[in-house]
Formats: sequence, structure tokens, C-alpha cells
Amino acid sequence: MTDLHSPAHAAALDAADPLPSLRGEFLIPKHRDREQTYFVGNSLGLQPRGARAHVEEVMDKWAMEAVEGHFTGQAQWMPYHELVREPLARVVGALPHEVVAMNSLTANLHLMMVSFYRPTRERPAILIEAGSFPSDRYAVASQIAFHGFDPDTDLIELQPDEPGGLISMESIERAIAQHGPRLALVLWPGVQYRTGQAFDLNRIVQLAHAQGAVCGFDLAHGVGNLELALHDSGVDFAVWCHYKYLNSGPGAVAGCFVHERHAHSDRPRFAGWWGHETSTRFRMGPQFVPTPGADGWQLSNPPILGLAPLRASLDLFDRVGMRALCEKSRRLTGYLETLIRDRLSDTLDILTPSAPEQRGCQLSLRVIDGRGLTGRPAGRALFDYLAEHGVLGDWREPDVIRISPAPLYNTHVDVLRFTEVVENWRRG
Repeated sequence: MTDLHSPAHAAALDAADPLPSLRGEFLIPKHRDREQTYFVGNSLGLQPRGARAHVEEVMDKWAMEAVEGHFTGQAQWMPYHELVREPLARVVGALPHEVVAMNSLTANLHLMMVSFYRPTRERPAILIEAGSFPSDRYAVASQIAFHGFDPDTDLIELQPDEPGGLISMESIERAIAQHGPRLALVLWPGVQYRTGQAFDLNRIVQLAHAQGAVCGFDLAHGVGNLELALHDSGVDFAVWCHYKYLNSGPGAVAGCFVHERHAHSDRPRFAGWWGHETSTRFRMGPQFVPTPGADGWQLSNPPILGLAPLRASLDLFDRVGMRALCEKSRRLTGYLETLIRDRLSDTLDILTPSAPEQRGCQLSLRVIDGRGLTGRPAGRALFDYLAEHGVLGDWREPDVIRISPAPLYNTHVDVLRFTEVVENWRRG
């Protein structure tokens, strides 16, 4: 009889997987004499082996051509951001002119709210989830205050209504209906960063628009993790980062989506030279004429060295496609869930929903009981033990361990190793 929890079975699952691992395309950190078991792609993705060549190409061009590198040879810098436009659009389910790689996530969120959060006395409110990533809350509260309204009354934070800090779709529907006449903006995550819960984004757009509110998404944990369809969803805007599942390096240039119905928008915006239409940009005229589409929200020259690693990562995403990646993600995360429930149910509690459509590759875990400890002390003890034994997860206060098997480079063998190390810790 096959032992479903044996190393041989895990290796067989990897060998038979319909999407062979692209692990060899990445640089895996070492822990002592073996590769680290790395489950932190939801915080910082691993370095693609191809990234160095793209960066060195820019460095060599700078050395040999200097300012002429903007206009000559391969991968010219003037249109460099266009090199990632189409593959990025495929990752997020958008039209090419609806996406642009620029700035950082929170800077892009502020730029989008300048245009899409237009509060009035009757409609000043923004709806977000309680416990949102702090940067989002800071940005939203500061925008409300900047417009002369009060975050204490006009920032509506929807509290979890299900165990583990989850928020049901019914609760979201009730909140949007209840506050609808006051809502200027519904800003929602693709995946909640602490719980790993994924949401029905299409439904949230429909509900917000039905109440006359604008809808935007923070997809920091969604891009490269979920099979998105931003254009078809009708969402007004979305922002995200590229250093997590898009493997583009620490502090990587971020991304932005603006639906094509706003391509020629006369909404107010904070304008910059690089957002001016390309055909007349170098006439240096005093009047701003925005480039149609998401490009029109750009401010300054693209960061060429920052965009270079993104090209390498998008090459890998294009090679396999988001559908195949998400299918593999479901297999890996499903295997992780099965092992935890079969072998560690007395030790670990899974906060993330079990339904595949309500999660990506992340499982958020709490320690129930282990080695005589509970709560935060138990969680920190296990987290530190995992790291000491070469299994790297991610800690979120007050007591959550996040484990994310990224389908581009994690394997069933990795998943099994996590459970084996937890079992060793529990035995003391």
C-alpha cells in the first residue's frame, strides 16, 4: 500500500506533475549543506537566474552608450517600460494599454485615489477590510483627511464575521448595501495578507458600482498568485507590487491598472512629464496632455534597473501561463492542507479557507498546542525552530505563521519537509 505521506510519494507527485517545476530557473538560498526550504514567496520571491543578465545588459549599455542608451541598440531605455506591458497584461487579465509598471504600490495607490476618490459631503466614505495592511490604511486615512473629512467616521472598516478573522461574502454585501449612499470608494484586497483569504472580486465590483461607488483593488498578494481578469471584472483601478510572486527583487517597481473606460478620463490627476502623450512629450510645452490609458498616470522616467529583473520573471510566467500555475498551486497547497489535517491537526490550526477559490498558495497557521506552549509563545517557538532547520516561513503578529508554496519553484517534497520539521518540533 502506498504511504501517501512518504518522501517517495512526495517525489512521485513531483515527477508526475503536469507542470514540471521551474525550480532550476531560480537561485535557492542555502541552509548549511542543503537548499533552504523557502515558503516566503508571498513576501519576497526568489531571484530568477535570468535577472542578472537583464540587469547587466542595462549596466553594459550605460557603460558603453551612456545617454545614447535611451535611443539606440537593443532594449532602448525610452520605451523600456513597454517591454513588460504585454506580458504583465496577460498575468493580470487586462488589455496592454490598461497596465503600467511604475513607482511603488502605495505611491500608485495615492495616485489612483487622487483621480478616483472624489468625496462629496454626501459621499465621503471609503470601505476597507479591518486589519488591512497598515500602508493601505495609512494611505486611505490620509486621503480622507486631506479632503477635509474625518477618518473616524468616513473610514469604514469591515470586521471579520467568521472564525480565524475571515470575512464572508454576505458580510461584504451587507456592508456595501448599508453604507452605499455614503460610499465614494470600495478598496478591497485580492488576498487578505494575514489570513490568506481570496475574495470574489467580480462580485465586489458589481456591488460597489450598483451603489454608485468607485471600486479599486490592492493586489499585492493577488498578482502572480490568482488567475485575475481585471478588464472583464470592470474594476476601476488596481495596484500591486512585483517583489512577491513576480520575483522582481526587493523594492521592485510596482504595477498599476486603469480600466480602458477611463483611458481618456478628464478626472483630476497628479501629472508628470512621462504621463504626457509620447508624440509631443519632447516639445516641452506648458500644457499637460495625458497619454491615453494607464501610461497617462506615469510621473517620471521609468527606473530601468528596477524594470530589468521584472522582464526575467515575466518570461517565466509567459512560458507556463497563469492558468497552469494556479492549477499547480492548488495541488501544492491542497497537499499541504492534507498533511496538516492528517498529521498535525492537534498542533496547527489553518486560518485560510479550505475552498480553493477562496485562497491562493498561502496557508496562514496558528499553533494550537506544542511542547507545552500555546498562543504567541508557541507560534514564535515553532517559527524559530523551522528557521533553524532550514524551513523559512513568514511571521505576522500576533501569532500567525504564513506558509506559501509558490508553484514556480516549490515542490511536494518541500511541503512534506515542512510537516516533518513541525513533527520533530512537537516531539521536542
